[in-house]
Amino acid sequence: MIVYIDLENLLKEKNISKNKLCEACNLQRTQLNNYCKNKVSRIDFTILAKLCEFLDCTPNDILKLK
Repeated sequence: MIVYIDLENLLKEKNISKNKLCEACNLQRTQLNNYCKNKVSRIDFTILAKLCEFLDCTPNDILKLK
């Protein structure tokens, strides 16, 4: 099984822009884009916690199994 980040779809479902998410979670746009495009090799738990808090979701909503 492979774990992948399904953040892009979650943003679409919740109708939240990347800019708004970057501002709220204090992330750089490049950093967020890497998460949205699954270009990270290690997930920062602090970032994951910020995303979950702002998006009102759990890690299971962001991280999926293939």
